[in-house]
Amino acid sequence: MPEHQTTRSNPRKPIRSFVLRAGRMGSGQQKALDELSPRFLVPFLQAELDLDAVFQRDADKILEIGFGMGSATAEIAQAHPENDYLGIEVHTPGVGALLKQIGERNLYNLRIVQHDAVEVLQHMIPDSSLAGIHIYFPDPWHKSRHHKRRLIQPAFVSLLSRKLKSGGYLHLATDWENYAQQILGVLTAAEELVNTAQDYAARPEFRPLTKFEQRGLRLGHGVWDLMFRRI
Repeated sequence: MPEHQTTRSNPRKPIRSFVLRAGRMGSGQQKALDELSPRFLVPFLQAELDLDAVFQRDADKILEIGFGMGSATAEIAQAHPENDYLGIEVHTPGVGALLKQIGERNLYNLRIVQHDAVEVLQHMIPDSSLAGIHIYFPDPWHKSRHHKRRLIQPAFVSLLSRKLKSGGYLHLATDWENYAQQILGVLTAAEELVNTAQDYAARPEFRPLTKFEQRGLRLGHGVWDLMFRRI
């Protein structure tokens, strides 16, 4: 998350880029949560995961942070069975919705951690272990006084970079131009990363259009993709 300092004389809680909100759970989501959590929900631990053991195979591992209701995540995992996908989300309705998709689509290459992404990256994800990281439409916190809550900050990008293999990619998308400009600046300044485009990238084939995004495009709203690679 955005940089913070904690000292004994002035202890502060870290600034978080999300706010936990109560959400309605549908019966199908609750059923999936009850039945599929033991197999597909990875509990948060302050210990590194053996990712090959989690998925019971050796394959490229791709992390998604903040998958929302999980429709795009499930679509990507189904279209690319050669990869393994680990999704992080804090909101229970979204976790239930993606578990429901896992059951309906019979997906075996997808796992979920329901926890703060920063702590998952710090404690559970080994360095140089990921082939890719997806962050799609993070909260733009559009008011200037809230920009400190934005997820994409230099310290967080440094943490992400450490988790990527050499040649691994970091793919972000946002529909908020001001945030796109900030993201581009932060990623460009990261010495470990190189841009694969001049500035913004074309939407890659593997990222599906969401219904929300399609509606925005019809209304003339912009969407900015950024694709960087680990040196």
